[in-house]
Amino acid sequence: MLLHKDDPRSVGGYKLVDRLGSGGMGVVYRGRARSGREVAVKVVHSQYAEDPVFRARFRQEIEAVRKVSGAFTAPVVDADPEAVRPWMATQYVPGLSLAARIGDQGPLKGTELRRLTLGLVEALRDIHRAGVVHRDLKPANVLIADDGPRVIDFGISRAAEDHKTLTETGQMIGTPPFMSPEQLTDARWVEPASDVFSLGALLVFSITGRGPFDADSPYLTAYRVVHDAPVLDGVPQPLRAILERCLAKDPADRPELDELAREFVAALPEAGADEPAHRDAAHGGDGPGPDPARRGCRPRRRGPRPTTQSYTSAVGHGRYGRHPRARPDGIPAARDRSGGRRRPDGGRHRRIRAFPVGGRAGRLDALADNGGRHRRARREEGVGRRDRLGRRPGMPAVRGCRPLRG
Repeated sequence: MLLHKDDPRSVGGYKLVDRLGSGGMGVVYRGRARSGREVAVKVVHSQYAEDPVFRARFRQEIEAVRKVSGAFTAPVVDADPEAVRPWMATQYVPGLSLAARIGDQGPLKGTELRRLTLGLVEALRDIHRAGVVHRDLKPANVLIADDGPRVIDFGISRAAEDHKTLTETGQMIGTPPFMSPEQLTDARWVEPASDVFSLGALLVFSITGRGPFDADSPYLTAYRVVHDAPVLDGVPQPLRAILERCLAKDPADRPELDELAREFVAALPEAGADEPAHRDAAHGGDGPGPDPARRGCRPRRRGPRPTTQSYTSAVGHGRYGRHPRARPDGIPAARDRSGGRRRPDGGRHRRIRAFPVGGRAGRLDALADNGGRHRRARREEGVGRRDRLGRRPGMPAVRGCRPLRG
């Protein structure tokens, strides 16, 4: 998204490249340090810069993010809460938000759902270990990166032991479809279990594309969060049973994050975990293919070669054409497992191939006596001379291959 004409061009020594988004507290830009490192720079709206409540909330966000460190959060790089327009720079995470991802491509499933679920559980575990409650876990605050999700925006988070609130003016801070019942009834007594409720609502949205308490207005949605059972249509078992416990009205009935991690691992197995690592390609599996060096080569014949009397006649029909076999007596012959055709007297018809030269069709007739030696050969125009392996002069030999003949 391009910068607006009234956007700053640099903040705290970071050159602003473009806009990433705008929220209730400020605007987020993609910035670049002098070293070339890219960061996400959040700048408080100018109309709130003089408001002591918003300054305190922004200062609280910086403190909360600095406490949290983990693979699934974006750490703080730099910040200045005392600037004319307070700002904070965090690690830049390329990728869409979860809300944009589902809006563009629909609900998640399979490996993508497993990665999101387990990544969010680990992110919340790191946040809670730092003594912080996020309080605003929603699709817009989750970024989908190549190596897993990132939880961002700690604007209304607070320390778990701090029961003071910044909502003295009566404003509802949060997003009702993903808020817990206790946030809506008494935000001063929110514990880590509140984030578990928000996680359950977010995962229902990720699986079905809609929230479990969606309604036409935010006030009706808030009423359903507090009083109604969640709507889990489209959520398969055993995930449904797990998410029902996450969405319990009483915080004490919700599972702990360590327990959730074990249950989600069992409910969302890795793709191919129950399949053998190697399957025979001959049975339709994904085993290794043939050696490229031997591609186009005929496999070697196993067992002794026939030495009985045989008659051979081959007619060229273009490059690598298959040739009919001679039948001097006109009697149909039965096939045997050696690849030749058995004659009534016990002999076998041998097969050879003719290779025309210059793309013109020719003909090569050959007869073999009882000893298998060529007695007579007639070459017509278009058929080149060959060595004993059936190769034309100058034809490169392929290692490990035998000539294409019976």
